[in-house]
Amino acid sequence: MNDTRRRLLRAAAGIGALSTFPWPAGAQGAWPIKPIRVVVGFPAGGLTDILARAYCEPLSQKLGQPVVVENKPGAGSMIAAGDVAKAAPDGYTFLFTISSTMNQNRILYKKMPYDPDKDFAYVSGFDAGHLPLAVGSGVKVNTMAEYIDLARRERVTMGNYSAGTYPHMLALQINKLYGTKIDAVHYKGEAPMWADLASGQITSAVGSIPAMSPHLQSGRARPIAVPTAVRSTRLPDVPTFVEQGFKEPVFVIQGWIGMFAPAGISRDIVGRISAIHQESADIPRVKQIHSNFGLREKPWTAEEFEKLNNEIKPVWIALARELGITLD
Repeated sequence: MNDTRRRLLRAAAGIGALSTFPWPAGAQGAWPIKPIRVVVGFPAGGLTDILARAYCEPLSQKLGQPVVVENKPGAGSMIAAGDVAKAAPDGYTFLFTISSTMNQNRILYKKMPYDPDKDFAYVSGFDAGHLPLAVGSGVKVNTMAEYIDLARRERVTMGNYSAGTYPHMLALQINKLYGTKIDAVHYKGEAPMWADLASGQITSAVGSIPAMSPHLQSGRARPIAVPTAVRSTRLPDVPTFVEQGFKEPVFVIQGWIGMFAPAGISRDIVGRISAIHQESADIPRVKQIHSNFGLREKPWTAEEFEKLNNEIKPVWIALARELGITLD
């Protein structure tokens, strides 16, 4: 065998060995080298969108590339999730969504354009804050017991910011537990829901404090219960469901808002984004958003977020299955 032939064979063998090495996605070159897209499963103006924009601005500054937020509401955030699930795991496409997208939707919909357990990587997570149940100014109830008595006597409506979300589950579970007649009314986001509550189009609604704040100040919305273990510092006079004697899981379990990437993304990229999010939580404007919405001071890291959801996921799935909801 001549020297030329030996060199060619050795080169071929080297290429073959390299082709089997498990390079992580995005490790072949510098990242980022182009704009990053963050898809939000809800309209502008709600908590999910506000958090996405609050954290994407410092992310852009730290990474030196534009981070563009794109709202794709609809179908319980499945349109947005399906879009991101099909994207390349190269660090240029991410998803901001809520817990129902990854948990309840698998029960609520027979067909989904994504697998919540296989198609995504956890990046960073946020608690959903305080989501009070509020009634309109013309509704003559002040406590949860009075609300249930009203809903037993007549049909009432409860707005939610998307089908399959916590407020939807709450309405159906109250009906099941207490024989009430609550109709769940679905919206694409909080803004139109609170507008309808303020105008008397619906009896009650569940959502974030800042989104309902203008209507609280005008007296057109009145919170009567908070579904958290402790009272909200923003609504210190409003008792929790538990304080009012309602202790079933639906009255205390909390959801989350999270950032995800397509499965297979480099752990280095996830770690870098998560670290920037931790730093960004100390920016005064971002801290104010956390305070306004009653959120914990820091986001969860990818590992903390995944662990948390693995703990609460069975509860959400069991509740959705128990209620027997189907949305398609």
